[in-house]
Formats: sequence, structure tokens, C-alpha cells
Amino acid sequence: MAQQKADFPLLESKPGQWVHIVGFGSGELLTSKLRQLGLTAGTRVRVMRRAPLGGPVLIEVDGRSVALGRGIAAKIRVEDD
Repeated sequence: MAQQKADFPLLESKPGQWVHIVGFGSGELLTSKLRQLGLTAGTRVRVMRRAPLGGPVLIEVDGRSVALGRGIAAKIRVEDD
């Protein structure tokens, strides 16, 4: 039997780490906004950096840079790529 990967919040990803989105721990409104940014289940993203002092998390998705607030990044569930 294959071992299932554990998911974790995007906020806990290390800079430079590639992960893929498995879901969202949020309501439909936020899920819809994230979908508009190209963030859906199965999307591969890379954490580029986390700004200090509670600043945003900068990720790469489909060759674009997207800044997410830490609260939002904490609601995005990911797995190691």
C-alpha cells in the first residue's frame, strides 16, 4: 500500500520549495478569488520568499509572481512536489 503524503499550509513551505496545492481551508469567496489567480487543486507553485515582520508570501505560479497575505497562505493546503 502506498504511503499517503501529509499536507501542510503553504505558509510553512520553505523559500525555493516546489509544492502542489491539494485544497483550501476557506470559504467559497476566497476559493473563487484564488481560482482567479490560477490557484486550484493540483497547481504546482514555488515559494519564492516570505517577507519579514508578517509581510506577504511571494509565490511563483505558471511563470508569474503572486503575493499572498500570510492569513491566506495559511489556508492553502499543499504537499511536497
